[in-house]
Amino acid sequence: MAPTTPSPSLLTAPIELAGDWGHMLPRAADQVIERMRHACLDGVRLVSDRQPTRLRVDEHPSGSPAVWLHADGTSMAWIIVDIGERDWSKLAYQFGHELGHVTANSWQADAKPAPPCQWLEEAMVEAFSLRGLGRLAKDWKRNPPFAGDNAFGDAIADYRQNIIRGYTKLADSQGLTGDAAAWFADNRSEIEIPGLNPFAQAMSVTILAEYDRAPDCVEALGALNRWPGRTGIPIAEYLKRWEGSCVELQASPRLPVHLRELLRIV
Repeated sequence: MAPTTPSPSLLTAPIELAGDWGHMLPRAADQVIERMRHACLDGVRLVSDRQPTRLRVDEHPSGSPAVWLHADGTSMAWIIVDIGERDWSKLAYQFGHELGHVTANSWQADAKPAPPCQWLEEAMVEAFSLRGLGRLAKDWKRNPPFAGDNAFGDAIADYRQNIIRGYTKLADSQGLTGDAAAWFADNRSEIEIPGLNPFAQAMSVTILAEYDRAPDCVEALGALNRWPGRTGIPIAEYLKRWEGSCVELQASPRLPVHLRELLRIV
């Protein structure tokens, strides 16, 4: 019997670049993207049954980073970034966030963001990117993709820390640090506005701490959004369906359970 070729996963799917990358060194952006993919995904069990077979990273000269929800029937995840010339920290950060959405099954044509739970996905994938940046900084300092560029690992670490510092101040000022359940109850109408709003930014630091404390909880992202309605259902039902999806895929339900307990969602 001929050996079977394993199906591509999010960690092994070919990456292609599109758009205007300016006057960068040949294959420079490719190397940064590949390093960040490994920083985000190495050691993470990829449990989703909806993984793309290709990744496209498209550099746009303006606009917000995003996952382009293209309805062409292909199994390609299409990520859009907007960076400056050779701004490797920003490239890694933006790519990591959008890769988090892809990990969370938000890359196919029906994956339109919707309230009330889109904010929570944003917080989780922002934490996913910040976790990846921390690992990338250490790897870059030890083994840079460009000869003699070890010191840039410190620049990546500083870039990451500046983001975390800002989000931590938000969490403190909003009251999330003291009582997360009261924070959610008191600010729910503003929290549930879609996007990486200031409340989602604050929550990302809390989720990042949980990723660091219990690394196996990252795999639960692959169990997200596998139900009708996706993020467009109330949070109690969202967490219940997510826990059920984790059981179905034999993924750790630690993260949805933690969030339910943290926010005291009944």
